[in-house]
Parts: sequence; structure tokens; C-alpha cells
Amino acid sequence: MMGSPRRSGNTAALVGEFADECARMGVEVQVISLYDRAVNPCLGCKACQDCFDGPGCVQDDDFEEIFSAMARSDGIVLATPIYAWYCTAPMKALLDRTIYAGMKRYGRERGPALLAGRRVASLVTCGYPAEKGADLWEEGLKRMCRHCGMEYMGMFCRRDRGGDEPFWDEEKARAVRDFAQALRLAIQVDGL
Repeated sequence: MMGSPRRSGNTAALVGEFADECARMGVEVQVISLYDRAVNPCLGCKACQDCFDGPGCVQDDDFEEIFSAMARSDGIVLATPIYAWYCTAPMKALLDRTIYAGMKRYGRERGPALLAGRRVASLVTCGYPAEKGADLWEEGLKRMCRHCGMEYMGMFCRRDRGGDEPFWDEEKARAVRDFAQALRLAIQVDGL
């Protein structure tokens, strides 16, 4: 999931290099740009809780299609720039609805965790060092994964200092390729 509004921005550069490396390793990747999709904020109506075999959301937007892609995948990579110490608004809307539509524990009956077992990783850009700029985002992802029965695989974060210093360089390209390889290796070690 690509949560950046800029198609040629820093986060997009990480996603492109990551996806290219996955393709070189024979891993199928689908990049979904959230700014090209309509994902409304959660209404908190809990209608999704009565549908145990899918998201069951009452809203007519692109959420169900995106959720289905997440449910079919072995791994989910959430890519976002950090704005105000957390993800962008479309990514937040997706995650809010994913938690409720994917966890059937808030209705009259307890139901399944539809994304249980999925692996989740993150590609992040921010204006501060990762430990001060992306730490809240990473903690939120870890908690979401624990809550939903998903496995948190890690975060790749690079800082953009802005100004005259260019963001993209060979170190970032190599490092994001290494991150893709490490994720693939971790999945292979687990027997998938």
C-alpha cells in the first residue's frame, strides 16, 4: 500500500526500488496507491461485525477491493511518508477500517481475524531521524499486528533532510534492496 500523495516523491522511490528487487527475486508485488483510490474514514457503525466471511463494510468505496488484495497476500508492505509523527490520512483511513473489518470481535458474536497470519512491513520517509520521526508509527503498527494476529516484520526508514541535499542516492537504493532480500529470507526460513 502506497500512502504518499507524490507519485515521484521520496516514498515512491523506496517503493519502486523495493518492488523491483522483489521482482528480481521472483516475488509478485501489487502496488496500490491510496491517493488514487477512495477509502473513506471509518463510520464506527460496527455493521462490519456481522459479516464473518469478508469485510462487510456499508460504505461504497474502494476499501473492499483493497482489503481483498490484503487478504489474498502473504505479506503487506505499508509505505508512507510521516506527517505529524504518523502516516498520511488515506493510510490511516485504510488501517482504521482494516482493524474493524478484519477483526470480528466487536459485535454480538466473536468472529474470525480475517488477516491473521499475514506479515506486515513498512517503508517510511520522514524529516527526522527514525527514532524521533517514525517511532510512533512503528509502535502503532506493532500494536495493530499483535491485535490482528499478524506478524510484524520490520520497518525501513530513511530521513529526508530537505533543502539542497538530494534524498535519493545509491546508499538508499542498496539498503532498500537489502531490506527486501531480508524479508524474503525471513519468509523462506519460516518455510513459505
